[in-house]
Amino acid sequence: MDITVRKTGNVSILDLQGPLRIGEGEQKFREQVKMLMDSGEKNLAANLSAVPMLDSSGIGAFVRTHKMLHEVGGSFALFAPTPKVRQTLKMVGLDRFLVILDDEASVVAR
Repeated sequence: MDITVRKTGNVSILDLQGPLRIGEGEQKFREQVKMLMDSGEKNLAANLSAVPMLDSSGIGAFVRTHKMLHEVGGSFALFAPTPKVRQTLKMVGLDRFLVILDDEASVVAR
């Protein structure tokens, strides 16, 4: 899992590349979120366009991130999920709980 971070408007975008699953990928994601929150960032979005798969650990990382940001008055969104990842998110019901958008423009407009 490779993660690059960039700022667009008031949102920090995490561009994820590779599978988000138990182990290194999920750990890197959690560490990056913690670092951003520790530096005062409250609005995060994860670009999933290069994430081929997601397991329960990745799902858990998204839920924890949403909860932590919500508690400090921030927001968390996912965007551009691959078809397989979108199907996984829908299958576990996260599409009713998390903000899942089609593209980055929708994130910035929010």
